[in-house]
Amino acid sequence: MPLKWVLNWQPNAGSTVNSQILNEVSQCVESINGVKEGRWKATLTFYKPMLRDQALAADFPRDFLGISLPEQPNKYYFILRGHKIVLEADSSIQLIMEKLQSYKSRVALNFEGFQYQLGDFQLRVGKVVPTHSENLRGIVMEVEYLPISSLEKSRQIMDEFVDIWQDTVSKRSLPGHFLHIEPNFSDYGLADHYTSQHTAVQYAHVMAQLIASVQAGQAARN
Repeated sequence: MPLKWVLNWQPNAGSTVNSQILNEVSQCVESINGVKEGRWKATLTFYKPMLRDQALAADFPRDFLGISLPEQPNKYYFILRGHKIVLEADSSIQLIMEKLQSYKSRVALNFEGFQYQLGDFQLRVGKVVPTHSENLRGIVMEVEYLPISSLEKSRQIMDEFVDIWQDTVSKRSLPGHFLHIEPNFSDYGLADHYTSQHTAVQYAHVMAQLIASVQAGQAARN
């Protein structure tokens, strides 16, 4: 499976994300000859346990996430960041959870936008919005390198591509930059050979960064 990095937009101190930045970023992809290929969408859900006795809440993980990825429509991924666990399940698990009434969705976020082809790279640029809302929460970007599925072997070419990309974006003088912080995949028992579980873990970590930057922005305004 092709390898990918998931980056998120980090606003400068005192600024927030807006649709103008998203438009400019999309124009940047087209300016380096990215060919628009269509739409993409991933959905990340925070779950909470459905407890009859709230005193038991401390026994359940707080950061229980599920994610559906467009490249694996028949699969569903669970991540427990605190416990460093990632699991792949059949997509029908969501119906089973509803019927069992074990966990319910606390909040769900869509990552959605356009995908572009650029030589051996596939780029996806998208907004982060709560389901049933257009309230922009962040901007993400996937950089996928199609010929290689080894994290180590692709690192140099990915670094070089991201450097070129950051340079392209910086010319627009936007109030922020894209951030790539690679999770320690071995903590989750994942090897060098890339899988969709690696993607799920990256989205969980990007989500944590988005929440941290929103909280930092709110603290600065207060």
